[in-house]
Amino acid sequence: MLPNTGKLAGCTVFITGASRGIGKAIALKAAKDGANIVIAAKTTQTHPKLSGTIYTAAEEIEAAGGRALPCVVDVRDEQQINSAVEKAVEKFGAYTIAKYGMSMCVLGMAEEFKGEIAVNALWPKTAIHTAAMDMLGGSGIESQCRKVDIIADAAYSIFNKPKSFTGNFIIDENILKEEGIKNFDIYAVKPGNPLLPDFFLDEQPDTVITKLESHGAVPEVKEEKTRAQPKPQRSGAVEETFRIVKDSLSDDVVKATQAIYQFELSGEDGGTWFLDLKHKSGNVGCGEPSVRADVVMSMSTDDFVKMFSGKLKPTMAFMSGKLKIKGNMALAIKLEKLMNQMNSRL
Repeated sequence: MLPNTGKLAGCTVFITGASRGIGKAIALKAAKDGANIVIAAKTTQTHPKLSGTIYTAAEEIEAAGGRALPCVVDVRDEQQINSAVEKAVEKFGAYTIAKYGMSMCVLGMAEEFKGEIAVNALWPKTAIHTAAMDMLGGSGIESQCRKVDIIADAAYSIFNKPKSFTGNFIIDENILKEEGIKNFDIYAVKPGNPLLPDFFLDEQPDTVITKLESHGAVPEVKEEKTRAQPKPQRSGAVEETFRIVKDSLSDDVVKATQAIYQFELSGEDGGTWFLDLKHKSGNVGCGEPSVRADVVMSMSTDDFVKMFSGKLKPTMAFMSGKLKIKGNMALAIKLEKLMNQMNSRL
């Protein structure tokens, strides 16, 4: 773990989403130095499934050695943001924004505020265990995640950089390696277990994923006897999408993927479809595959077509609830990369 140095004593950190999870972990790390923390979040009453409010977070921050200012803030409401900033300046004298959901703004803002405020983006290399991850990933997902402590340590490292350290897109593990951290098992919820790579990064964790479960255990895939499947006549955008996907298949794609996908599509031209990227040169078709699918994806036909044509990112569809995934999440991520290669044809 990255040790506290006390350099943030008296500094003010404005953190959105600090009532729980990653935001609160960053707040507590800074609080140990004696920093002032503005808790800018929506939660004022305990959620039945998500513990923590801006007020309970404030108590923890002050118990850790910091000063806290809980502010009710919905980041979509400009008036609430301005009000929180004014309260922060009034109580602490100044503020530094420490956590953004706007990585695309980093370069422009870094240039605009050069010499005054450092602007950097921080992203995890692996999935981070939070209450939200439990809700999205299902039972057992925590064993494939790292603790929020790794983000807190990485953010703390950034806070201690000079103002000239700006305009950077930083991966948590990379910056901590520069700080001399060598043992990353200390950040794992279950040390030694394969880790789920973050959805938005192409690179994989050093712990290579071989079999990653989501929504419970994934059974060993065994060959089953071929079942006769109904082959109703299909037409429309879904069939055309699968036709193009089939034309894009090759031995190399199958060799690199080694997975069978099943799609449960609702709406017009919906039904059950499969994409076999495990056997021979691959295959697609209507109905269930002849062997158990490694990944089952459920979504509407409209979103399916948008996803394969590049108009809807699978990760965003998943996070927003438009796409539900059961099975091997690592193989689901492989399919996203394959779709990126096909977008130009769809």
